[in-house]
Amino acid sequence: MDYKVYTPSDALSKQVRYYWSLESGDDVQAPESHRIFPDGCIELIFHYSGLFRTYDEINNAQTQPLSFVHGQLTSFIEVESTGVIGIFSVRFNPAGLKPFTDTPVQDFTDISVDVREIWGEDGTLLEKEMLGAANNEERVVIIESFLLKKLEAVSFDNSDVEYCVDAMLKSEGTVSIDKLADELEIGKRQLERKFIAAVGLSPKMLARIIRFQNTLQLIEKKEFTNFTNVAYDGGFYDQAHFIKDFKEFTGLNPKQYFSENLEMVKHFTFE
Repeated sequence: MDYKVYTPSDALSKQVRYYWSLESGDDVQAPESHRIFPDGCIELIFHYSGLFRTYDEINNAQTQPLSFVHGQLTSFIEVESTGVIGIFSVRFNPAGLKPFTDTPVQDFTDISVDVREIWGEDGTLLEKEMLGAANNEERVVIIESFLLKKLEAVSFDNSDVEYCVDAMLKSEGTVSIDKLADELEIGKRQLERKFIAAVGLSPKMLARIIRFQNTLQLIEKKEFTNFTNVAYDGGFYDQAHFIKDFKEFTGLNPKQYFSENLEMVKHFTFE
């Protein structure tokens, strides 16, 4: 697999974490199943080669569109390649999609939405240009132009939510919404409503995902001596709390995690 990351322009860096691409080369690949975990980010994905299938909890399959936004995840999903892999994706920061659409972001949570449903004729043209591009460097230019135009067209004050997200990331998911509401001099419920509309998750859920991703990184780097220590280092109250969230987000207990083939998930962790 050839995985590459592309840096957004300064004008989009507040909304876009980065762009990434994944290619398997010209050889047809045998179908491979991968488990993707919640990471607090929303993805805008373009399949310029083979498509992927997704599977629900009872193993029903659905083929993904050529281009779509996948909203926030609150649990894992299973995806399976159908041949040659060619993906280009925009990874938005947790509150990064909202400035480009008038639709409340919570409407996208846990589902895939075709770009045509979000941006109409503009989405149709975007898909045509992105899928017809000669290479991923050209795709970066196309998507940057599209996003900059949308950023000018959509009027939305996202500053309060961005402040909260930044504070949650810096505290690794431990700062309270009450503290943030006090700092912003806004009512807690009003702040929660703005947060859900812009992020697609409640502040509590995003904090849980940030803590989970933090512990996932510790596990990947093997920076712990036992699961009790990694739970505390990750910001959890105790080991039981850690294992509960880990199972909810991955469908696995921590020991099972090491025995699974989870190569694909490394491209979807919150970095």
